[in-house]
Amino acid sequence: MGRQPNIYDFATSAVMCSLFLIAGCAQTPTLALKFPPKDSTTYKVTTQSEMSLKFEGPMLNKNEFKDSRSQNTIEMTFTQQVLNTDDKGNAVVEVTIKELKCLSIYRDKITLDFDSAREKDRDDPLGKLVGQSYTIEMTPSGRVSKVIDANDARDAVSGNKAAALLSGDVIKERHTITALPATDKEKLRIGDNWSSVKIFPFPIIGSRAYERIYTLKQIKAIKGRKYAIIEMNAIPSAEMAKQLHTEQETSSFSKLFDNTETYTGELKLDLTAGKVEKYFEELQSEWVILDPSAVLKDDEEANSVKMGAIRSYCIEKID
Repeated sequence: MGRQPNIYDFATSAVMCSLFLIAGCAQTPTLALKFPPKDSTTYKVTTQSEMSLKFEGPMLNKNEFKDSRSQNTIEMTFTQQVLNTDDKGNAVVEVTIKELKCLSIYRDKITLDFDSAREKDRDDPLGKLVGQSYTIEMTPSGRVSKVIDANDARDAVSGNKAAALLSGDVIKERHTITALPATDKEKLRIGDNWSSVKIFPFPIIGSRAYERIYTLKQIKAIKGRKYAIIEMNAIPSAEMAKQLHTEQETSSFSKLFDNTETYTGELKLDLTAGKVEKYFEELQSEWVILDPSAVLKDDEEANSVKMGAIRSYCIEKID
């Protein structure tokens, strides 16, 4: 007869079973937002758009060719409070603007520099946004399904430059977390990936489409909480590029440029609380064109034009 199992065998089996279950759960987390009733969280969102132009070669000696940079940066701090949720987990959220910074530079000249924390800026039209609220509906997959009510906030800034920050599309883009998978695909294992398409318009070059590929890289525990780390790497979308080509007239001038680009991002998701800890993505592009008509000697540098572009988005929890 074989050895009879004893209490230590049962204990060992129980521990191994528990470890197996824990490991299994850790490998298939639910990548979704949670909206506890009356929950309040403060975030800071920063968006940046930058274009630069640089001339190199003998043409630099000519006054009509000058390097330049243009930039638009918006930083908004807001508190979002959960008002109610439905049986699908969608939440009605009230967003209240706490702080605002705006910086605009056009060809190296500052055209707007606003900071709601500065005393001298409080009478600026943009200052009327601080303290204003609007309500949106958010899904567990991080999408803003609709802007429910922004009328009071829009009325407060009607007719001035602040109104652009309260358009429906801008509000949706500000609060949507694109790095989360669709609701029916939120249980994933480490190494699994999913994707979405993003289109950016550029001067001269025209619109360009990118397929953003998200990968669940790791699950880690920090001070009793579990976090998911999701990485994003994007590639030009060939399928969408064909569609864009049929919808818009691409400048023949843009075909002369050589292009290099990187488009990356990362999401740190607090799985315990069901909240975004931090998410950022950044596209950096550079287009270079050499003077095709130049006949150069060995020691001469070719004329060239470099166009650079940066598009970035960052949201981080600060309270």
